[in-house]
Amino acid sequence: MTVKEKIVQLFKENSEWTVHELTDKLGASKQMVHIALNQLVELEQLQKLGRTPKTIYKIPVASNILKEPASKIFTVQDEDYLLQHWLQVTATGDLLEGTDAFTYWCNQRKEPIHKTFTEYCKSRIKYDQYFEADGTINGMEKLRNTKGFESIWLDDLHYLDFYAIERFGKTRLGTLLHYAKQGQNLPLMRRLLNEIGIRVQDFVKLHHVDAVGFIPPTVRREVQLMKVLANGLNLPLPVIDIKKMSGLIPVPQKSLSKLQERIDNASGSFAITEKRSFTHVLLIDDAVGSGATLNQVAEKVLKKQTAIRVSGLAIIGSFKGFDIITDL
Repeated sequence: MTVKEKIVQLFKENSEWTVHELTDKLGASKQMVHIALNQLVELEQLQKLGRTPKTIYKIPVASNILKEPASKIFTVQDEDYLLQHWLQVTATGDLLEGTDAFTYWCNQRKEPIHKTFTEYCKSRIKYDQYFEADGTINGMEKLRNTKGFESIWLDDLHYLDFYAIERFGKTRLGTLLHYAKQGQNLPLMRRLLNEIGIRVQDFVKLHHVDAVGFIPPTVRREVQLMKVLANGLNLPLPVIDIKKMSGLIPVPQKSLSKLQERIDNASGSFAITEKRSFTHVLLIDDAVGSGATLNQVAEKVLKKQTAIRVSGLAIIGSFKGFDIITDL
């Protein structure tokens, strides 16, 4: 058995070792241990933490050093399906995708992996039926069925995915959006942008949009997701000017629990200063809970005669009627 193989065996007994502990345990030279450890780190089977002389090697969450090959649990089709739908951020901040992410989620909850995957697929069928031919979810019925709106000003409302689904929590896009926005994480924002960019561009072409507007953020952050989206989507269209205004004390939408409060907030917080006129304006936002912001901004666009038709598009939306997405 090689030094590398012996080290793997030791990590099956204990998930953390120092070089000194390994050399004592194996009776091997530090040079041989370092070579083997470096190879395992390169293969992402081990993680190196700290600096010499206080370096510790541990098994990262995504490592397959102790796992059965995914092919023994999942088929190739299963792996592709999970890679498309499942993403997880661990308690220590590791980003996992696909089978690694799903296995982690199941292990955290002591759920049987294969049985839970079957249940997840059945659950997704319920939600997938809401996707239309253009790959988006039509949110107009939800908006119309939400009691409290005096008028519906949007002609259409769409989102790219639900924020979360029952039992299994946040969707892939929901997870990316949550951690990108809350953590003001620019790399995650760029990753989110890469995942939705082509879909937004296709939507714009399919629906004959001739101008777009980006909903300004209502919470002050150093790195604003909406600005990253506005700059990174590269849509070859005019961008209408939407101003965010507030009183002495800025009130974020997510802090308001009543629909009327959200409608009042949106009505008083945004102004359209655009002087040009267009046929079909698309308002883009990161998330739709009640729909109050997009609907009230649409009213202002129409009354300003900036557009004849106004649609809304969000990255994620809630599944239920009036639902508040408070953790964004």
